[in-house]
This record gives sequence, structure tokens and C-alpha cells, in this order.
Amino acid sequence: MQIHVVQANQTLTSIARAYGTTANDISEANEIPNPNNLVVGQTLVIPIIGRFYTVQSGDSLYSISRKFNISYQELASINRISVNTPLQIGFRLYIPPRPKQQAEFNAYVEPRGTTVAPNLETSAREAAPYLTYLAPFSFQALRDGTLKEPLLNNFPAIARANRNVLMMVITNQENDQFSDELGRILLNDMPIQDKFINNIVATAKKYGFRDIHFDFEYLRPADREAYNRFLRKAKARFQQEGWLISTALAPKTSAGQKGRWYEAHDYKAHGEIVDFVVIMTYEWGYSGGPAMAVSPIGPVRKVLEYAISEIPSNKILMGQNLYGYDWTLPFVQGSFARALSPQQAIQLAANNHVAIQYDTKAQAPFFHYTDQAGKRHEVWFEDARSIQAKFDLIKELKLRGMSYWKLGLSFPQNWLLITENFNVVKRP
Repeated sequence: MQIHVVQANQTLTSIARAYGTTANDISEANEIPNPNNLVVGQTLVIPIIGRFYTVQSGDSLYSISRKFNISYQELASINRISVNTPLQIGFRLYIPPRPKQQAEFNAYVEPRGTTVAPNLETSAREAAPYLTYLAPFSFQALRDGTLKEPLLNNFPAIARANRNVLMMVITNQENDQFSDELGRILLNDMPIQDKFINNIVATAKKYGFRDIHFDFEYLRPADREAYNRFLRKAKARFQQEGWLISTALAPKTSAGQKGRWYEAHDYKAHGEIVDFVVIMTYEWGYSGGPAMAVSPIGPVRKVLEYAISEIPSNKILMGQNLYGYDWTLPFVQGSFARALSPQQAIQLAANNHVAIQYDTKAQAPFFHYTDQAGKRHEVWFEDARSIQAKFDLIKELKLRGMSYWKLGLSFPQNWLLITENFNVVKRP
């Protein structure tokens, strides 16, 4: 597959012709929201076998071959040129598809309210073929050791039909807020803790969960070791059932990082105890903060490079957002950005006749527009380029895979590029 960035005056027809495919195939693959009004800077995934590379200044056949993990002799042969032929800037080389590595993918799905929205279930059905795990969010622990169940509807059936491991996500949330007091009780009151674990086992058997996933956040720093002891105890119990155990971790860059979100999360201990972790490498740009990329590649890399110094890389799922935000400028503390899907962001740029720009440092697309009330906006979101940068990081750091927060906002290019880059692990 080829990632193409739309240039001025290009149409789907002219782009398709350049790659030997059809406008309809490109439109369907990308579920393009604006097929007759492409935006400059918009990315398209071209559904072809392999890809093309345009020679840049300083390139050589050898340097290009190393970039794509192919011998320069094979590259020359495929493109019917001599290994000694000087490459001209702008010359287009065909790069054949390369062997894929295995990776695991998880996606959280968060039903809210009293019913599951049909589009949420549809989103789960569409994503499930590309997933190893499907994670309804969340079972809320209660102070007496019982569980408040989320709406599950057809999610267990969707997981079974697609050979997904159904992930039982358990949180220390009360009234949709993480509670350190609830965490204190569950981690230190042994009779309640035993009841809690027994209830988890009974519920997991009832619905067919095969991974028990603890997303305990904002715990007291004093409960760091209590959390580790709890995970060891839970691990021993779940192993008897043949289940996996996993945890969600705040995005730390050092063992002693201060802050309520970080201190009780012991990377080294979790790496030793659980089967895998999800590191929440997103929300640098968040709804209540100033406009910026949600998961800029530099900070994401810094977190993951620290993580692999404490946790085996094959136990780490990189967290990834499936959404962006639209901020009203200037940012005012107490105001909130609007979440939107990549598809909605593209349509917004098209409606406002503005080009999409790309921040090469953050590896993320963005644009500005002025609304009908005359207010300026800044939008950051995800596209094929930004997700490919994350996939390249997974390969470089030899991570287990990726975990998405969350289903329900359309990003078809992500699923296209999973199949281009990886063989998705399916567990029997």
C-alpha cells in the first residue's frame, strides 16, 4: 500500500491513474468523506501491492535499500536498472511488499448511558477482524468487593466470532472518576480483596473473559507495593483458570516520576508480574488543555524507551488514540475542545476550504479554520502518516503491539495499515 499526500489540483481520478488503480478503489478503501473536494495535505492510502518511493536529494540505491530492508541488488533488478545507475531526484522506484512481523492489537469500547449505541457495536464488528483483544470498558469495582457491570450486549459474541480474547477491564472508578480511597480499600482490606477476586473469577466465567485487565489509576503513592502484592495474588488465581492478566500504566519516563497519576505504577514490578501492559501514550493534547498533538511521536518515544528499560518489550502494547480534538482559540483554562474522528476532521477542513498541514516533529496533521461566528480554531488529529510513524516505532522497539482508545470514531486508514504492516495475532 502507498500513502499519498494530496497536492494542489489533484483529483481522485488523476491520483488513481498515477498508481494504476481506480478512483473507486481508493475512495472505498479510505471511506473518503470528500471524494469530489479533496483537501491539499489530505492523506490517502492507495490499495496497491507494494509501494513507490520517489528519490530525494542525497539518496543512493544502497541507502534506499537499507530504508526498506531489501538488498540493493534486488531493488535494482525489480526496477530494471543497473546497480551502478546514478539515481536522479524525482525518479520513482517500486518497493515490493516486505515480510510482516506478528503483533497484537487491543481496542477498548466504552458504552455509555442505558443502551449501547448501534454505531458503537458496528464499530466493534468492523474492527474485530484486526484485533487480538476486545475490551468493553469497564467493570467498576465497588467498596464491598462486588462489581458494577458495563453494558456488554453483543460484544462477547463479536469477540468469539473474530477469535478475539475478551478483555475484562476493571477500574477503581466511582461516579466516572478514579478513586484513590476505593483503591486503598481493595488493595489493603484482605476480606474485601478476597471477595473482589472471587467476584472477578465468577464474572469472567459467566461471560467468557480470558484476560483480566486492571486499569487502576490515581492510586495513593503509599499503595504502590500493595498494588504489586495484589497483582501477584490475582495472577496466581487467574493462572489456575488459564487466563491472562494485564494492566494499564500511566506514561512515565522515570521510576521516580512524581504526580498522582504515576507514583503507584511500578513499571519493573508490573513487567515481572503480568502478561502484558498497555501504556497510555496519548492525551498530551487533551480536551481541557491547550491545542497540540494528542500523541506526539517524541514524547511517546521517550516513554516507551524508558518502558523497555524496565519491562520486556514483548510485554508492551503502545497506547494510541483513534480521535483528535478541535480547540477554539485562544485557549482559555476551563474550556474544552471537541473530540472528532479523523474522517470528521477531513470533512471539516474540506467544508472550510483550508489545507491540512503536517508537523514533522510531532508526526501529526493539523489545520486552522475560522467558524461562522468569526472564532479561530485549531484541529489536531491522526492520519495515515501519523499512524505509520507509530507502527514503525513498534517495529523498531520490538513491542508486543498497540492498544486503541477507543472504538466509535471512524479511522479506516488505521485498519488498512495494520494489514500492510503486521500479521495480527489471534489466540485460540
